[in-house]
Amino acid sequence: MPKPLILVTGANGQLGKEFNALAGSFPQNKFIFLSKDELLIDHFDDVKNAFKKYQPQYCINCAAYTAVDKAETEKELAWMVNAEAVTTLALVCKDFNTRFIHFSTDYVFDGNATNPYKEDDPTNPQSVYGYSKLQGEQDALQANTDSIIIRTSWVYSQFGKNFVKIMLKLMSEREEINVVSDQIGSPTYAADLAEATMQIITQLTIHHSPFTTHGIYHYSNTGIISWYDFAVAIKEISGGTCKINPIPTSQYPTTAKRPAYSVLDKTKIQQTFGIELKDWKESLKVCIQRIKEEK
Repeated sequence: MPKPLILVTGANGQLGKEFNALAGSFPQNKFIFLSKDELLIDHFDDVKNAFKKYQPQYCINCAAYTAVDKAETEKELAWMVNAEAVTTLALVCKDFNTRFIHFSTDYVFDGNATNPYKEDDPTNPQSVYGYSKLQGEQDALQANTDSIIIRTSWVYSQFGKNFVKIMLKLMSEREEINVVSDQIGSPTYAADLAEATMQIITQLTIHHSPFTTHGIYHYSNTGIISWYDFAVAIKEISGGTCKINPIPTSQYPTTAKRPAYSVLDKTKIQQTFGIELKDWKESLKVCIQRIKEEK
């Protein structure tokens, strides 16, 4: 029996690179990694030709427009990548009987909750980025009801540009930094997200799932913290000496509005797929160690 083939889009992003790093641990699968230059995901014919060529059983879409503030002025580009291209991928997946897995964000919520958000809680994005990601979710599920959407939050990695790497850089350059302390959420180590996704694919393959596991799921590491708490932990783990000052959001204005509370309820993904969640601090230690080893 041939190995199930997984096509990964957005191969050069931080999540795409984590899947690439993980691929060797899943020899039961074949992988094709395509960057945005190798596959124009908003071009229907390009996507269809790639699917004809590779005949994937699964498509993991790691391509995304994630520049939250820039999206406020680059609306068309954000919409094209986060909504239109997602629709194209979902439609082609349906044509080829390929299972489509796509990632979304806590920014689909307004951040006014006081309890962790469940998958069916009302959405109310407060930014162009949030709206574009919500549209992508809705379009994917409308175009292909078998799609799996995984919403996540505060993603970081040893790859790409993210909060952990920015903090490490600033802490090495400055004696003092200010970090927002009134935005609450849960970090997600992209390597853990990639591993959880592969566990889902493994289960779908073993059980030949009669596509009843479609829809939206939430995933992040465990723990509820502020960005300030996150920065303090990065300092402690990396052995930094930089002073970190907690400040309110009002003292750090950004172009796009961020949710004040964006903790996600992960019960559904745990119960449906038996996913074990990892502690945010333990995962942060792993990531910082990997960043140190890279140098």
